[in-house]
Amino acid sequence: MNASLSFSDRIEKDYIQAYKAKDSVRLTVLRLLKTAAKNRLVELKRPGGTLADEEFLDLVVKEGKQRQDSIEQFQAARRDDLAQKEAAELAILREYLPAPLEAEELEAVIRATMSRLGASSPRDMGRVMTAIMAEHKGRVDGKTLSGAVKMLLQS
Repeated sequence: MNASLSFSDRIEKDYIQAYKAKDSVRLTVLRLLKTAAKNRLVELKRPGGTLADEEFLDLVVKEGKQRQDSIEQFQAARRDDLAQKEAAELAILREYLPAPLEAEELEAVIRATMSRLGASSPRDMGRVMTAIMAEHKGRVDGKTLSGAVKMLLQS
């Protein structure tokens, strides 16, 4: 991501480019993000304002999770056409997320967090998960993290 552009500025710039290029999928996703941002501002009682980059990141993560859930549901219903549409939208959303942690990085983060929190049993799983999700927002999938934390706490 261009460091000089805020999330909202980047979305607006990319929206205009997608409009000019007649990229309907990208246009749909960006329009959805813009609408979600406006709705979030209303919820926060800041209509007409702008979201901070971290707030926008939360929106993108939420929209990505919705797409992932939809893909799973459509695949279970054998609606591959709809699953592919959601997958295309998810790919665009991922362009706005930070790079995900690699497996080795994730394990190192989990071990460091367990050590820092003094976590040693499966009862500590919630604390470890909460700390990692907060520190690495948008870079780690909850299901993947859950499995990895559970495995490391049981060993």
